[in-house]
Amino acid sequence: METRTDVFINWVQDKLIAYIPNAIQAVVILVIGIFAIKIFRRVITGIMTKHEDHDPTLLKFILDVITWVLRAFIFVLVIQALGVETTSFAAAIAAAGLAIGLSLQGSLSNFAGGLLIILFKPFRIGDYIEAQGQGGTVNSIQIFSTRIITPNNQVVYMPNGTLSNNTIKNYSQEPLRRAEIVLSVGYGSNLKKVKEVIYGVIKSDDKILTEPAAGIEVRNLAENSVDLVVFLWAERPKYGGMVSDFYENIKTAFDEAGIDIPFPQRVVHVKNEVKP
Repeated sequence: METRTDVFINWVQDKLIAYIPNAIQAVVILVIGIFAIKIFRRVITGIMTKHEDHDPTLLKFILDVITWVLRAFIFVLVIQALGVETTSFAAAIAAAGLAIGLSLQGSLSNFAGGLLIILFKPFRIGDYIEAQGQGGTVNSIQIFSTRIITPNNQVVYMPNGTLSNNTIKNYSQEPLRRAEIVLSVGYGSNLKKVKEVIYGVIKSDDKILTEPAAGIEVRNLAENSVDLVVFLWAERPKYGGMVSDFYENIKTAFDEAGIDIPFPQRVVHVKNEVKP
């Protein structure tokens, strides 16, 4: 005579045997789906990279979005293969989606911000930007955030929603950059001679462009100095080297010409009191 334990064990065995085909089918769908996604990504990448003017930013974003959509589709197929009723499951997903959507409003705004960045292209991968008090080279534009690498090789993730709704300074869109360098000379300096020395330094540096032409203006008559601003143009890749070389060369040229570069000084008068 079978005991209750034997009956239960037989029932479990029957259920497992009946469930094995569904489980195998679900595993097969999952494995095929994972490989299909990989192949699909390779095909899309190959098609888009054949064009010389392809946008790597757009490619990465499209691949990420499509990958998540396909994963969700495969998940539904796996659930169906396991015998879960899709009607009740869809209702549960809809209710959960509403709750998740309300709790993740920031993430949804970041997703929308990513779409805006992709569509209007305020920057692309490889551009150097400044935003939210951070500056660096754009490494990737992801679904919810943008990844930049700072000059100190630090990784910064900026939320796309905040990034798309605030000011972005892009240093890489234009081929030329202008530097505004302020130089201070003493009141005893001859400004005509000062300008001649500065123009001499400008002409000696081939990184400084002749067109647009460089310029010099008197910016301010300060308390201890006459401040001049020098406008210099350079190609974007040569900008940093041009500024550094100019500072070094102008200091040497001013020293050779006897032009004084003033700095704050204080004169202290010490009065000795003679005691009777």
